[in-house]
Amino acid sequence: MAIFRCNKCGHLREVTNDYIGKPVKCPRCSQVTPIYDTVVYVEKLLEKFLAQRKELRLLQRECITIDEVYNTDEPQASLGEIDLFNTTALTEHHQFVPIIDWFKKKKIQIGVDPKQLDTTGFYDEIAVALGSNYDTLKEVSEKIKRIQKKGYVNLNLPLSKKSQKEVREVVEFCQNLYEYSFVAKYFYQKDEKIIRLTLQTIPTIINFFNGIWFEWFVFIKTTEYLRDKKCSFACSRNITVTFTNEDLHELDVVFLMNNRSPICIECKTGEFRQDIDKYSNLRKRLNVEKSHFLLCVVGLSQEHAQGLSSMYDLTFVNEKNFLDHIGKLL
Repeated sequence: MAIFRCNKCGHLREVTNDYIGKPVKCPRCSQVTPIYDTVVYVEKLLEKFLAQRKELRLLQRECITIDEVYNTDEPQASLGEIDLFNTTALTEHHQFVPIIDWFKKKKIQIGVDPKQLDTTGFYDEIAVALGSNYDTLKEVSEKIKRIQKKGYVNLNLPLSKKSQKEVREVVEFCQNLYEYSFVAKYFYQKDEKIIRLTLQTIPTIINFFNGIWFEWFVFIKTTEYLRDKKCSFACSRNITVTFTNEDLHELDVVFLMNNRSPICIECKTGEFRQDIDKYSNLRKRLNVEKSHFLLCVVGLSQEHAQGLSSMYDLTFVNEKNFLDHIGKLL
Protein backbone atom coordinates (compact mmCIF):
# COMPACT_ATOMS: atom_id res chain seq x y z
CA MET A 1 0.00 0.00 0.00
CA ALA A 2 1.02 3.63 -0.59
CA ILE A 3 0.42 6.56 1.73
CA PHE A 4 -1.28 9.91 1.26
CA ARG A 5 -0.56 12.74 3.70
CA CYS A 6 -1.78 16.24 3.05
CA ASN A 7 0.91 18.85 3.66
CA LYS A 8 -1.74 21.45 4.46
CA CYS A 9 -4.35 19.85 6.76
CA GLY A 10 -2.51 16.65 7.76
CA HIS A 11 -5.17 14.29 6.40
CA LEU A 12 -3.71 10.76 6.30
CA ARG A 13 -4.88 7.62 4.50
CA GLU A 14 -3.63 4.56 2.67
CA VAL A 15 -4.12 4.13 -1.08
CA THR A 16 -3.12 1.50 -3.63
CA ASN A 17 0.38 1.41 -5.09
CA ASP A 18 -1.04 2.45 -8.46
CA TYR A 19 -1.04 6.08 -7.23
CA ILE A 20 2.63 6.24 -6.13
CA GLY A 21 4.23 9.45 -7.41
CA LYS A 22 0.98 10.92 -8.68
CA PRO A 23 -0.40 14.25 -7.41
CA VAL A 24 -3.82 13.82 -5.78
CA LYS A 25 -6.24 16.42 -4.48
CA CYS A 26 -6.91 16.12 -0.73
CA PRO A 27 -10.52 15.08 -0.11
CA ARG A 28 -10.64 17.31 2.99
CA CYS A 29 -9.06 20.63 1.91
CA SER A 30 -8.41 20.17 -1.85
CA GLN A 31 -4.64 20.70 -1.47
CA VAL A 32 -2.77 18.81 -4.21
CA THR A 33 -0.28 16.36 -2.64
CA PRO A 34 1.83 13.53 -4.16
CA ILE A 35 1.38 9.90 -3.13
CA TYR A 36 4.42 8.29 -1.44
CA ASP A 37 5.64 4.72 -1.23
CA THR A 38 4.98 3.79 2.41
CA VAL A 39 8.41 2.23 3.06
CA VAL A 40 10.28 5.20 1.56
CA TYR A 41 8.08 7.64 3.48
CA VAL A 42 8.68 5.86 6.82
CA GLU A 43 12.44 5.67 6.17
CA LYS A 44 12.62 9.43 5.58
CA LEU A 45 10.50 10.04 8.65
CA LEU A 46 12.80 7.88 10.80
CA GLU A 47 15.90 9.66 9.48
CA LYS A 48 14.44 13.00 10.50
CA PHE A 49 13.33 11.68 13.89
CA LEU A 50 16.71 10.12 14.71
CA ALA A 51 18.57 13.27 13.65
CA GLN A 52 16.36 15.44 15.86
CA ARG A 53 16.73 13.04 18.79
CA LYS A 54 20.52 13.15 18.45
CA GLU A 55 20.45 16.96 18.37
CA LEU A 56 18.18 17.04 21.44
CA ARG A 57 20.52 14.78 23.41
CA LEU A 58 23.50 16.99 22.55
CA LEU A 59 21.60 20.07 23.69
CA GLN A 60 20.56 18.32 26.90
CA ARG A 61 24.19 17.53 27.69
CA GLU A 62 25.29 21.10 26.99
CA CYS A 63 22.50 22.94 28.79
CA ILE A 64 22.52 23.31 32.57
CA THR A 65 19.53 24.82 34.32
CA ILE A 66 19.91 27.27 37.18
CA ASP A 67 18.56 24.72 39.66
CA GLU A 68 21.11 22.14 38.51
CA VAL A 69 23.91 24.65 38.92
CA TYR A 70 22.94 25.58 42.47
CA ASN A 71 22.32 21.96 43.51
CA THR A 72 25.47 20.46 42.00
CA ASP A 73 27.62 18.49 44.43
CA GLU A 74 30.72 18.64 42.25
CA PRO A 75 33.57 20.57 43.88
CA GLN A 76 34.47 23.75 41.98
CA ALA A 77 38.08 24.87 41.67
CA SER A 78 38.98 28.01 43.57
CA LEU A 79 40.04 30.99 41.46
CA GLY A 80 43.10 31.16 43.68
CA GLU A 81 44.25 27.89 42.14
CA ILE A 82 43.73 29.06 38.55
CA ASP A 83 45.87 31.04 36.12
CA LEU A 84 43.38 33.77 35.23
CA PHE A 85 45.25 34.53 32.02
CA ASN A 86 44.85 31.01 30.67
CA THR A 87 41.61 29.38 31.77
CA THR A 88 38.08 28.44 30.73
CA ALA A 89 36.94 28.39 34.38
CA LEU A 90 35.11 31.70 34.03
CA THR A 91 33.03 30.28 31.16
CA GLU A 92 31.37 27.69 33.41
CA HIS A 93 27.63 28.20 33.97
CA HIS A 94 27.86 28.11 37.77
CA GLN A 95 30.26 31.06 37.62
CA PHE A 96 27.92 33.61 36.01
CA VAL A 97 24.49 32.18 36.93
CA PRO A 98 24.17 34.46 40.02
CA ILE A 99 24.26 37.45 37.65
CA ILE A 100 21.50 35.97 35.50
CA ASP A 101 19.47 35.25 38.61
CA TRP A 102 19.90 38.78 40.02
CA PHE A 103 18.62 40.40 36.83
CA LYS A 104 15.85 37.83 36.51
CA LYS A 105 14.45 38.95 39.86
CA LYS A 106 14.25 42.45 38.37
CA LYS A 107 12.33 40.99 35.40
CA ILE A 108 15.29 41.74 33.17
CA GLN A 109 16.61 39.13 30.78
CA ILE A 110 20.34 39.02 30.05
CA GLY A 111 22.37 37.03 27.59
CA VAL A 112 25.85 35.75 28.41
CA ASP A 113 28.24 34.45 25.77
CA PRO A 114 30.74 32.17 27.55
CA LYS A 115 33.27 32.76 24.77
CA GLN A 116 33.65 36.33 26.06
CA LEU A 117 35.00 34.89 29.33
CA ASP A 118 37.56 32.52 27.83
CA THR A 119 41.09 33.71 28.65
CA THR A 120 42.97 30.91 26.88
CA GLY A 121 43.65 33.31 24.02
CA PHE A 122 46.01 36.27 24.22
CA TYR A 123 43.54 39.17 24.27
CA ASP A 124 43.85 39.56 28.03
CA GLU A 125 47.67 39.53 28.04
CA ILE A 126 47.97 42.24 25.40
CA ALA A 127 45.15 44.26 26.98
CA VAL A 128 46.81 44.24 30.39
CA ALA A 129 50.19 45.17 28.90
CA LEU A 130 48.58 48.09 27.05
CA GLY A 131 46.38 49.30 29.90
CA SER A 132 49.05 49.01 32.57
CA ASN A 133 51.49 51.16 30.58
CA TYR A 134 49.06 53.27 28.59
CA ASP A 135 51.00 56.53 28.88
CA THR A 136 53.90 55.00 26.93
CA LEU A 137 51.97 52.66 24.62
CA LYS A 138 49.09 55.00 23.80
CA GLU A 139 50.84 56.23 20.65
CA VAL A 140 51.26 52.67 19.36
CA SER A 141 47.63 51.76 20.01
CA GLU A 142 46.24 54.97 18.51
CA LYS A 143 48.39 54.70 15.37
CA ILE A 144 47.30 51.11 14.80
CA LYS A 145 43.69 52.19 15.23
CA ARG A 146 44.03 55.10 12.75
CA ILE A 147 45.82 53.02 10.12
CA GLN A 148 43.19 50.28 10.40
CA LYS A 149 40.36 52.78 9.91
CA LYS A 150 42.02 54.03 6.73
CA GLY A 151 42.22 50.48 5.40
CA TYR A 152 46.04 50.38 5.30
CA VAL A 153 48.23 47.61 6.72
CA ASN A 154 51.75 49.06 6.95
CA LEU A 155 52.81 51.18 9.93
CA ASN A 156 56.11 52.83 10.94
CA LEU A 157 56.83 53.79 14.55
CA PRO A 158 59.80 56.20 14.93
CA LEU A 159 61.43 55.93 18.37
CA SER A 160 64.36 58.36 18.09
CA LYS A 161 62.72 60.98 20.35
CA LYS A 162 61.88 58.52 23.11
CA SER A 163 63.94 57.70 26.19
CA GLN A 164 65.79 54.41 26.41
CA LYS A 165 63.20 53.11 28.86
CA GLU A 166 60.34 54.04 26.55
CA VAL A 167 62.09 52.45 23.58
CA ARG A 168 62.51 49.17 25.49
CA GLU A 169 58.85 49.18 26.51
CA VAL A 170 57.55 49.91 22.99
CA VAL A 171 59.86 47.32 21.41
CA GLU A 172 58.82 44.66 23.93
CA PHE A 173 55.15 45.44 23.38
CA CYS A 174 55.46 45.23 19.58
CA GLN A 175 57.41 41.98 19.87
CA ASN A 176 54.53 40.57 21.90
CA LEU A 177 52.05 41.81 19.30
CA TYR A 178 53.95 39.78 16.72
CA GLU A 179 54.48 36.73 18.95
CA TYR A 180 50.74 36.56 19.69
CA SER A 181 49.85 37.29 16.02
CA PHE A 182 48.16 40.64 16.65
CA VAL A 183 50.30 41.93 13.77
CA ALA A 184 51.29 39.97 10.67
CA LYS A 185 54.88 41.25 10.49
CA TYR A 186 57.32 43.01 12.83
CA PHE A 187 60.77 44.43 12.14
CA TYR A 188 62.87 46.73 14.32
CA GLN A 189 65.58 48.76 12.58
CA LYS A 190 67.76 49.36 15.61
CA ASP A 191 70.20 51.80 13.99
CA GLU A 192 67.40 54.02 12.70
CA LYS A 193 65.19 53.35 15.74
CA ILE A 194 62.13 52.58 13.64
CA ILE A 195 59.65 49.76 14.14
CA ARG A 196 57.87 48.56 11.02
CA LEU A 197 54.61 46.66 11.44
CA THR A 198 52.26 44.94 9.01
CA LEU A 199 48.80 44.87 10.57
CA GLN A 200 46.27 42.07 10.64
CA THR A 201 43.01 42.59 8.74
CA ILE A 202 41.00 40.09 10.79
CA PRO A 203 37.85 41.80 12.20
CA THR A 204 38.43 40.54 15.76
CA ILE A 205 41.89 42.15 15.85
CA ILE A 206 40.56 45.38 14.34
CA ASN A 207 37.80 45.47 16.98
CA PHE A 208 40.34 44.77 19.69
CA PHE A 209 42.37 47.90 18.92
CA ASN A 210 39.17 49.86 18.30
CA GLY A 211 38.28 49.59 22.00
CA ILE A 212 37.61 45.98 22.98
CA TRP A 213 41.09 45.83 24.50
CA PHE A 214 39.95 48.18 27.27
CA GLU A 215 37.02 45.92 28.16
CA TRP A 216 39.45 43.03 28.48
CA PHE A 217 41.81 45.13 30.61
CA VAL A 218 39.09 46.27 33.04
CA PHE A 219 37.59 42.78 33.22
CA ILE A 220 40.77 40.85 33.91
CA LYS A 221 42.25 43.42 36.30
CA THR A 222 39.03 43.55 38.34
CA THR A 223 38.81 39.75 38.40
CA GLU A 224 42.42 39.54 39.57
CA TYR A 225 41.85 42.24 42.20
CA LEU A 226 38.76 40.58 43.70
CA ARG A 227 40.44 37.16 43.59
CA ASP A 228 43.44 38.50 45.49
CA LYS A 229 41.10 40.13 48.03
CA LYS A 230 39.54 36.67 48.49
CA CYS A 231 36.09 37.99 47.57
CA SER A 232 33.30 35.69 46.43
CA PHE A 233 31.94 37.02 43.17
CA ALA A 234 30.37 36.28 39.79
CA CYS A 235 31.53 38.07 36.65
CA SER A 236 30.76 38.50 32.99
CA ARG A 237 31.54 40.81 30.10
CA ASN A 238 29.84 41.98 26.92
CA ILE A 239 26.36 40.85 28.03
CA THR A 240 23.03 41.76 26.41
CA VAL A 241 20.23 43.23 28.51
CA THR A 242 16.58 42.95 27.44
CA PHE A 243 13.84 44.79 29.35
CA THR A 244 10.20 43.72 29.49
CA ASN A 245 9.32 46.16 26.68
CA GLU A 246 12.04 44.43 24.57
CA ASP A 247 14.44 47.39 24.75
CA LEU A 248 17.91 45.96 24.10
CA HIS A 249 21.16 47.23 25.64
CA GLU A 250 24.68 45.97 26.32
CA LEU A 251 26.87 46.05 29.41
CA ASP A 252 30.65 45.85 28.97
CA VAL A 253 31.66 44.40 32.35
CA VAL A 254 29.54 43.19 35.30
CA PHE A 255 30.58 41.89 38.72
CA LEU A 256 28.25 40.64 41.43
CA MET A 257 29.32 40.02 45.04
CA ASN A 258 27.12 38.31 47.61
CA ASN A 259 23.97 39.02 45.53
CA ARG A 260 24.23 42.72 46.32
CA SER A 261 23.84 45.46 43.71
CA PRO A 262 26.09 44.52 40.78
CA ILE A 263 29.04 46.66 39.71
CA CYS A 264 28.48 47.65 36.07
CA ILE A 265 31.46 49.12 34.20
CA GLU A 266 31.20 50.76 30.78
CA CYS A 267 34.60 51.12 29.10
CA LYS A 268 35.45 53.97 26.73
CA THR A 269 38.66 54.58 24.75
CA GLY A 270 37.26 57.44 22.66
CA GLU A 271 34.50 60.01 22.77
CA PHE A 272 32.06 59.37 25.63
CA ARG A 273 30.13 62.61 26.15
CA GLN A 274 27.32 61.76 23.78
CA ASP A 275 26.64 58.57 25.78
CA ILE A 276 26.29 60.16 29.23
CA ASP A 277 22.52 60.52 29.00
CA LYS A 278 22.13 56.98 27.65
CA TYR A 279 24.09 55.45 30.52
CA SER A 280 22.35 57.61 33.12
CA ASN A 281 18.97 56.34 31.96
CA LEU A 282 20.24 52.76 31.77
CA ARG A 283 21.53 52.93 35.35
CA LYS A 284 18.13 54.09 36.58
CA ARG A 285 16.28 51.38 34.65
CA LEU A 286 18.58 48.73 36.09
CA ASN A 287 18.05 50.24 39.56
CA VAL A 288 21.79 50.17 40.23
CA GLU A 289 23.32 52.64 42.67
CA LYS A 290 25.36 55.49 41.20
CA SER A 291 28.48 54.28 43.00
CA HIS A 292 28.04 50.88 41.33
CA PHE A 293 27.67 52.12 37.74
CA LEU A 294 31.08 53.21 36.45
CA LEU A 295 31.96 54.96 33.22
CA CYS A 296 35.64 54.11 32.88
CA VAL A 297 37.32 56.43 30.35
CA VAL A 298 40.92 55.77 29.39
CA GLY A 299 43.15 58.84 29.73
CA LEU A 300 40.59 60.85 31.72
CA SER A 301 42.29 62.89 34.46
CA GLN A 302 41.40 62.35 38.11
CA GLU A 303 40.12 65.92 38.46
CA HIS A 304 38.01 65.62 35.32
CA ALA A 305 36.54 62.31 36.52
CA GLN A 306 35.67 63.78 39.91
CA GLY A 307 34.04 66.82 38.33
CA LEU A 308 31.91 64.74 35.96
CA SER A 309 30.87 62.45 38.81
CA SER A 310 29.60 65.48 40.70
CA MET A 311 27.62 66.68 37.68
CA TYR A 312 25.96 63.47 36.52
CA ASP A 313 24.23 60.39 37.93
CA LEU A 314 27.21 58.21 37.03
CA THR A 315 30.59 57.50 38.58
CA PHE A 316 33.49 58.44 36.30
CA VAL A 317 36.84 56.69 36.69
CA ASN A 318 39.92 56.03 34.56
CA GLU A 319 42.31 53.16 33.90
CA LYS A 320 44.45 54.13 36.89
CA ASN A 321 41.88 54.55 39.66
CA PHE A 322 38.91 52.28 38.86
CA LEU A 323 40.23 49.55 41.16
CA ASP A 324 40.55 52.04 44.00
CA HIS A 325 36.88 52.87 43.63
CA ILE A 326 35.90 49.19 43.52
CA GLY A 327 37.93 48.62 46.66
CA LYS A 328 35.81 51.21 48.47
CA LEU A 329 32.69 49.24 47.55
CA LEU A 330 33.87 46.00 49.16
